[in-house]
Amino acid sequence: SDLAIGTRLAGSSRVVRGAKREFISRSYNLLLRGTLATHVSDAQCGFKAISADVAARLLPLVEDTGWFFDTELLVLAERAGLRIAEVPVDWVDDPDSRVHIVSTARADLAGIVRMWRAFTTGRLPLADLRAQIGRGPLVEPTLDGVPHGLVGQLVRFAAIGAVSTLAYLALFALLRAGLDAQAANLVALLVTAVANTAANRRFTFGRRGRDGAVLAQGQGLLVFALGLVLTSGSLGLLHATISDPGTGVELTVLVAANAAATVLRFLLLRHWVFRSRTTTPVLTAHLDLETTR
Repeated sequence: SDLAIGTRLAGSSRVVRGAKREFISRSYNLLLRGTLATHVSDAQCGFKAISADVAARLLPLVEDTGWFFDTELLVLAERAGLRIAEVPVDWVDDPDSRVHIVSTARADLAGIVRMWRAFTTGRLPLADLRAQIGRGPLVEPTLDGVPHGLVGQLVRFAAIGAVSTLAYLALFALLRAGLDAQAANLVALLVTAVANTAANRRFTFGRRGRDGAVLAQGQGLLVFALGLVLTSGSLGLLHATISDPGTGVELTVLVAANAAATVLRFLLLRHWVFRSRTTTPVLTAHLDLETTR
């Protein structure tokens, strides 16, 4: 591992401390998992060991010098792709601790907000850090005649599309009870299209931060309009042929129309909305990487 930490919350850890501190510790780590998507069980145990070369690159990015230091170090390590080993510990709390719970909690919450904002805006040079420590993405094996990265994109797009289609059909069936078929189709398709574009931007095509997010949603709505034409046209043709087809038949037609719209959506997202652009220099942190041996 690149980083080893102690944990008081493992099943084999032996811990002596009061119920209040136990509750605070577990609540804090649950909060971290919900806000910063951490995976370690105990972010504030004092026992840590880190390799010197990794520390030289990671520590300059840690801003906090107080109690939040441990959390910030671990979150950055996880986001940089470091391998973290958790070691169960024997722990006896100091009954005469000088830690001020309220001020510490306030500082921790401020640190969580600061890190969440930094990750959201892309301010931290995590991609550069991952490349420096050898945790960049692995190169996918290439297939003859298949563009690089296409297979992975298709798999992720299909997974997101399956979830979106189920949500779309469920919304349509729910709305159909109070709206006509065209109105229910419009609302269901619009709601799922916004979520679908955001998910594909993040997971299928690997775009991070807010830069270009609004433009992508605008282009995604144009793609949505084409899908609406296909599905609405299919419904219109169905009702022109059969006067009262029933919701089940409508759903069957929509599945077929949505499949055609999905193929069109992938092609437009890949070659228009999220097409590869000429890269520009990225601002990176200038770290002093020289170490003495």
